Amino acid sequence: MITAVTTFKLPKPITREEARSIFLSTAPIYRGIQGLFRKTYLLSEDGMTAGGIYFWDSRVEAEALYTDAWRARAREKYGADPIVTYFESPVVVDNLAQQIVADD
Repeated sequence: MITAVTTFKLPKPITREEARSIFLSTAPIYRGIQGLFRKTYLLSEDGMTAGGIYFWDSRVEAEALYTDAWRARAREKYGADPIVTYFESPVVVDNLAQQIVADD
């Protein structure tokens, strides 16, 4: 499993309400994307950084999302270029499903 973290250093702070509105406007885009099983939106306490945590089946599927078109759309929404960082996720604790999942 792969976890991708995206961050945007915003040109000016946004409120939780502004972030929520932006996040809700883009959330439908991520439904049904091959290999993506969860996305969590992020906003820092000072409102200067936004982003997301994406949970993927594979790096190939993750990289297929972060295209030039995706980056352009993100730049338009947030006024900042995204930074994408990938992490291996060999073990996941899922308290909702009450299980621990280990990648082979």
